[in-house]
Amino acid sequence: MTERDYIGNALQLYGVEEYRLQGGKGDGMRFLRVRNGKGIDLSVSVDRCADISDLFFDGVRLNYMSPRGNVAPAYYHLGRDGMGFLDSFNCGLITTCGFDNIGVPNEDDGELHGLHGALPNTPASCASYEVTEKAIVIRAIIPDERIFGRKLVLHRTITVSLEENTLTIEDTVQNCGDHDEPIMYLYHINYGYPLLSEKMKLEISSCKVTPRDDHAAEDLDTWNRMLTPTPQFQEQCYYHEFDQDEAVVTLTNEEIGKKVRMTFPTDVFPYMTQWKMMGIRDYVLGCEPCTNTLEGRHEVGKAGALQSLKPGEKKQFSVKFRLDRI
Repeated sequence: MTERDYIGNALQLYGVEEYRLQGGKGDGMRFLRVRNGKGIDLSVSVDRCADISDLFFDGVRLNYMSPRGNVAPAYYHLGRDGMGFLDSFNCGLITTCGFDNIGVPNEDDGELHGLHGALPNTPASCASYEVTEKAIVIRAIIPDERIFGRKLVLHRTITVSLEENTLTIEDTVQNCGDHDEPIMYLYHINYGYPLLSEKMKLEISSCKVTPRDDHAAEDLDTWNRMLTPTPQFQEQCYYHEFDQDEAVVTLTNEEIGKKVRMTFPTDVFPYMTQWKMMGIRDYVLGCEPCTNTLEGRHEVGKAGALQSLKPGEKKQFSVKFRLDRI
């Protein structure tokens, strides 16, 4: 007898279900709900760059969800100050940022580039899934192209193992235009309660930690210590650099018996921004692999650190998560 003999439909144990939201600013948004039968339960937001909006492990949410909740991309706006991104920022497990900008809003060559760019609010033009004997594989294509402008296309593959509690995001970005195209890229990975609490232990395999500003420098010695939700907390950001090929970030909370291990290649992501936000309801830890620091496209370009893709050139980015019970 095999496990299959006991069930009428594979969805009784694992698989993918498609659904749409109804009501509010998320009305009509497309999602793929993925369960691996081992403890992982996640949702892929097809209309928001095929990002992972929710991640549960054994029924416990691991990511932060902002007060905004799910917001359809049609509501995105740049805003006069370039901060319109925040009006539709759900956070989720991952919000993919770029391509024109990551970090603060700034003006470059007469064009205003908003906080973290427009990519997070770009729908996939198509998405599909396949269930094999070993994994559930989601594939999506997210084009960021326009006439007289950039022609970048993101090919995304999300692989969820059916044999263990691991998931991998693998991205290929290609310049489909006929001239060099600047590219900035960031995985805005957001952890929340109950994984995130004052009981959680944070370990990052960085060789150098640099505070983003004077306020963050005040607590440089305790960058890895989490606090209880604190009224009027002012965010603190730290840049981590690495001297090995693979960065390792580990979050352990013995109180809930859960551990997350996150890894990513440092050749394409030379930095990781740690966003420490310990406010009331705004209680989130961001661990954000990135191509550049967050001073914005103009300043990064002035420093000669802006990456670009030649016509036809491709670049690959990835991040892997392993979830464990402790």
